[in-house]
Amino acid sequence: MEKNDMIRVLNENHTDFLSLQFTDIPGSFKNVTISADQIEKAFNNKCMFDGSSMEGFVRIQESDMYLHPDPDTFLIYPWNTQSGQAARLICEIALPDGTPYAGDPRHVLKRALKKAADQGFTFFVGTECEFYLFQTDELGHPTTETNDTAGYFDLGPLDQGENARRDICLNLEQMGYEIEASHHEAAFGQHEIDFKYAEALTAADRFVTFKMVVKSCANENGLYATFMPKPVYGRAGSGMHINLSLFRDGQNAFYDESSQNGLSHIALNFIAGLLLHIKSICAVTNPLVNSYKRIIPGGEEAPSLVGWSANRRGTLIRLPASRGKSTRIDLRNPDPTCNPYLSFALLLSAGMDGINRDLLPPPSIASGESFEEIQKNTDVLPADLGEAVQFMKSDPFVKEVLGDLVFHKYVEAKEEEWRQYSTSVTEWELRRYLNRL
Repeated sequence: MEKNDMIRVLNENHTDFLSLQFTDIPGSFKNVTISADQIEKAFNNKCMFDGSSMEGFVRIQESDMYLHPDPDTFLIYPWNTQSGQAARLICEIALPDGTPYAGDPRHVLKRALKKAADQGFTFFVGTECEFYLFQTDELGHPTTETNDTAGYFDLGPLDQGENARRDICLNLEQMGYEIEASHHEAAFGQHEIDFKYAEALTAADRFVTFKMVVKSCANENGLYATFMPKPVYGRAGSGMHINLSLFRDGQNAFYDESSQNGLSHIALNFIAGLLLHIKSICAVTNPLVNSYKRIIPGGEEAPSLVGWSANRRGTLIRLPASRGKSTRIDLRNPDPTCNPYLSFALLLSAGMDGINRDLLPPPSIASGESFEEIQKNTDVLPADLGEAVQFMKSDPFVKEVLGDLVFHKYVEAKEEEWRQYSTSVTEWELRRYLNRL
């Protein structure tokens, strides 16, 4: 939309507030809300905020940042707030002189997309996101309790979160999302919603909005939604499978009908690049201490072995059976707490590194092989966040993709997170040692 068209739509819908949204380096969705009389100012890129207040952004003396709205992200929310109807624009962050801010995760992804586009490629991403719906206590604080006793693909009345999930899907569809699947997951209180693939920048924008909608609809239903990878010991973790594909000249570049398995040489190159760099990318795709309590050696849902297969679901990279325009790579280790802009940028760049260097992956893992057999000749993902950050620091590729500022700020934040966790005394330690030693 042009500026005047957006103003007209806002007036026609009696929209009093506009939410200017952006993402910080760790991946938290931020928001500046302006009233109707400030809308012209926003469209002229004149809305400013204090960057020194954002985690990992800038020093106090460099704090002035400007929000540049992307008109392609304009939408009016399908619900009313207490203050009336609201709309949103996702913004990029700029310095006072108008140049893009190097610490803006959206800019990092746009830079990676441009490099691929210069070689004729368009990058598409589809996400399959899992989350838990928990009850709240009498003060409205989240618990890990659920009155949901449903299992995989079950319906109500066992599935107590079905109404919330239906509200989520209806709101997303009114916002232009095409929902491909919505169902109860394996654990009590666990759910999954998948939406149709899109060009990577749009997919990242949609994902951060999706998380906001999930939390809002859960709250309206008296529940709390969490994307924490492993909120309950002994229950399934919540992951985010990422489906990746490259197109060139309108055709799926991963498909080759003349090959034995329908995969092109470019697809094999891309897989090889992912496998080469995945350990150093893990600190971004799996960014929390808690993330590594979901990635368990021998696990099928969140595999730890760095391999690929066309027919084994438990591999790190799986190739769904669809071919033609639907040919894609399913990466199974990421979780929904990741920053999608940084994650998609790194995954694309890893695949492009495989293409540019004409790398080929190791043999695919056969469906009949046992975990023990595979483990003998296959690398493993980092065991914890501390190890993941060390792999990230050791691979110059990651710094090149993220840029100096984002790389150093991200590493600094994750090393501090790991230090705090490592020096904390947990309830598990107290239960195990306090009365025995």
